[in-house]
Amino acid sequence: MAEKVVIVGTGPAGLTAAVYTGRADLSPLVFEGVQPGGQLTITTEVENFPGFPEAKTGPELIDLIHRQAERFGARFAQENIIEADLSKRPFRLQTDSRVIEAETLIVATGASARWLEIESERKLMGHGVSACATCDGFFFRGKEVAVVGGGDSAIEEATFLTRFCTKVTLVHRRNELRASKIMQQRAFDNPKIEFAWDSVVEEILGVEAGSVQGLRLRNVKTGELSVLTCQGIFMAVGHIPNTGFLKGQLEVDGAGFIVCPNARIRTATSVEGVFAAGDVMDPRYKQAISAAGTGCMAAIDAERFLEEHTTKG
Repeated sequence: MAEKVVIVGTGPAGLTAAVYTGRADLSPLVFEGVQPGGQLTITTEVENFPGFPEAKTGPELIDLIHRQAERFGARFAQENIIEADLSKRPFRLQTDSRVIEAETLIVATGASARWLEIESERKLMGHGVSACATCDGFFFRGKEVAVVGGGDSAIEEATFLTRFCTKVTLVHRRNELRASKIMQQRAFDNPKIEFAWDSVVEEILGVEAGSVQGLRLRNVKTGELSVLTCQGIFMAVGHIPNTGFLKGQLEVDGAGFIVCPNARIRTATSVEGVFAAGDVMDPRYKQAISAAGTGCMAAIDAERFLEEHTTKG
């Protein structure tokens, strides 16, 4: 028998969808995916999620919502969906070991860190090259590191790294940050954070030594090359939506984010009965609270869809 609701992803969007569909007595089946809890599990302090005057760590917040979803009957599977057939309902979802049928599908798979895609980066991955300060910052205690990016995520990474590192240089291709004003001020006020403006990374130095020794930077305005000495580099240059398992079956934009074209049903995708929530469909806000909000919306949209399209048999 087909599942009424299958949710893929367990970040704030997927878990909130699980809470709402659980409360609607739909017994959702939730697939945890390759990164259970999503990006929030590698976030140090969440201080802007309503209802928590004292900051919570990302894992703490995820655990609370996970338990709340379980309380309402959500079921969790520690499996990956590797392929999907959305050509007809019920939809067919292939995991590593079984096939699941679903009357409705909520895609809340989030997005993964974007890399520079240069040879030296690949060779030094795990040897000073990282995309997660929370995971790896401790290993750089007393060292100098660089963070590539200019948005809120880059500032958060840089600020967190100052707990361990003697100096953090923010490398940004423009001459001003894209981060929110409060995050910018936090960076400017931190004496351990310095800036390499109008610069991009041409090469990560240290391949022969087996660990990061520095960066070769190029000024995008003058073309001048320079060397920044550091022992680590953290990427914060955006994210790629995790939609590979869908293999082009849903409409996406130029950056790969799922498009929800219905102005009235805001989470409805190009396939009837498939809904999207969170960072996988949100290239703009990318906040835990906005992801949770779209998870709520997707759950309500799925519930109403089921009321209108009940499969017989």
